[in-house]
Amino acid sequence: MILPYLFAPVVRLDLERDGADWPNRHASRMLEAGGVLWHVQLMGEGPPLLLLHGAGASAHSYRDLAPLLASRFRVIAPDLPGHGFSTSPGAHTQSLPGMAKALGTLLRALGAAPEIVVGHSAGAAVLARLELDKAIAPQLIVALNGAFTPFGGVASHVLPSLAKALFLNPFAPRYFAWSADRAAVARLLAGTGSTLDARGVDLYARLMRNPAHVEGALAMMAHWDLHALNRDLPRLATPLVLIVAADDRTVRPQSARNIAARLPTSRVQEIRDLGHLAHEEAPDLHARLIFDLWDAAQRRLCEEPATVTP
Repeated sequence: MILPYLFAPVVRLDLERDGADWPNRHASRMLEAGGVLWHVQLMGEGPPLLLLHGAGASAHSYRDLAPLLASRFRVIAPDLPGHGFSTSPGAHTQSLPGMAKALGTLLRALGAAPEIVVGHSAGAAVLARLELDKAIAPQLIVALNGAFTPFGGVASHVLPSLAKALFLNPFAPRYFAWSADRAAVARLLAGTGSTLDARGVDLYARLMRNPAHVEGALAMMAHWDLHALNRDLPRLATPLVLIVAADDRTVRPQSARNIAARLPTSRVQEIRDLGHLAHEEAPDLHARLIFDLWDAAQRRLCEEPATVTP
């Protein structure tokens, strides 16, 4: 019966109750900063590296990639506000500027100044906003199938309005969670152009069966506006590498090429036979790419002429 479920209280995922077998559980911490109770995973030693997931996911999206990166970096991988085990105090943390501001507060609480930042999909847009707002000053931004630009045409108005209508309906998150059986989640993930293993599908299913997580994802989509970011992108000073998967059905590779044409500090690197969740399908490949990009950035830094102050 769905009716009792629709009227049941919304209970957020709890790390102690629900996270015993969560990926990289040993690295998990709960930390309050900026009104958000954050779930953040910390692992490794070296230059600080911030990892941000996309809308509807959590830090689990880097379950295999994060430990590989931790062999050379101090990895910081939070759940975004309202996602996974992180709370959200309200709509002000769900907009792009608000989420960036909240993350800036988290980084200050951790005493972390990321030297390299990596973001998937909407997470890449948050990183760009953080840099534009001077909350971070990394040496390199890596976007994994980054979602930087608004949908075109009618979709740019219809989709946010639809997400807002669903977000405002108190029964919508409960209904979505109630209907998120494993088969439905597997179809949703396949629609991105990616093929995940059974464990990957199960983890997304666990998230999507939680009404509070669904509510957080809908809130993010309802308050998401990329028009201002799209206008500001030409001011991005940090080198940006756009890694795109040829089979991505969520963010088309042409979007990255259009951005690169506008940003002299950016370049596109395309990989074949992978979809929107490419970093989950091929974590080893992505670790090698990120290591190579970091090494190249360090070489460029060493080759730059020193500035002499009279």
